[in-house]
Amino acid sequence: MAELTYRQAVAAALAQEMARDDRVVVLGEDVASGGVFKTTSGLCERFGPDRVWNTPISEQAIAGAAMGAAMAGLRPVAEIMFADFYATCWDHVANEIAKVRYMTGGQVSMPLVLRGANGSGGLGFGSQHGQSLENWAMCVPGLKIVSPAGPAEAFGLLAAAIRDDDPVLVFEHKAMYGRREEVPEGEHVLPLGQARTARVGGDVTLVGLSITAGICLAAADELAAQGIAADVLDLRTLVPLDATAVLASIRRTGRLVVVEENPGQLGWGAAIAALAAEEAFSDLAAPVARVSGGNVPLPVAASLEAEVDVSAARVVAAARAVLNHT
Repeated sequence: MAELTYRQAVAAALAQEMARDDRVVVLGEDVASGGVFKTTSGLCERFGPDRVWNTPISEQAIAGAAMGAAMAGLRPVAEIMFADFYATCWDHVANEIAKVRYMTGGQVSMPLVLRGANGSGGLGFGSQHGQSLENWAMCVPGLKIVSPAGPAEAFGLLAAAIRDDDPVLVFEHKAMYGRREEVPEGEHVLPLGQARTARVGGDVTLVGLSITAGICLAAADELAAQGIAADVLDLRTLVPLDATAVLASIRRTGRLVVVEENPGQLGWGAAIAALAAEEAFSDLAAPVARVSGGNVPLPVAASLEAEVDVSAARVVAAARAVLNHT
């Protein structure tokens, strides 16, 4: 095992896959010098400018170039610096990249990865650089959606995304880039569509993704001190979704709290709640609870951002509410 930060794990996964397959190329703004979050450090020095491409400040150009490269036989990994900037290239992503395989009857594949910084995490980036946008992508058929909760997942899931023959969007949480964790040495790949049971308990299920998986674990510690055993599920991917793991946990506990950083309005937590209602209604002993970000543009002031962001205290309160339901 080697201890890596989240950003180092991203760079290491890219290096692993570039060394394994010379069709893998990396492109984006300033990626040759490591990028603004230093997630591509060392790649240009090792693999050269023919495989690490600096681009103009144009998300449309980045997404379009990645799409063309994938159609021509490469396996591009394109960085959209902030997930918020998908708004400027969404036509390419939602109407072209997601649909090429279907519109060509499978004659053209789209083995590309779009990755970049997502989420708030109390960093004060504000409403144009701090949003959580996984729910945007989840609404588009044809895209796979990955959001790692730590360095080991960032490494293994990114490697799997690069090897996938369909387009994958990887949402890396900017508040976790400095987080350290042991990562398996040697080739490390995690399957897409397989959730991780981060903690086993029989009283209530807490479902999280990315940074909220850690928030769920912190809440589980607080609940344990109160004699409540929480089952914590880290989804890892939204598409494909590990519905089997979610339903199995609900059947163990009978109570569900879904924790997402997205605004609650049409967030992915609504899809999990619908799954529970449709497939496990008879197993539920209480209504499903959702803890989410606020339905407002993200404030930049720390005091206001704290009011909008998800916290362990809010998760604990939601868990106690479903446990006290009669």
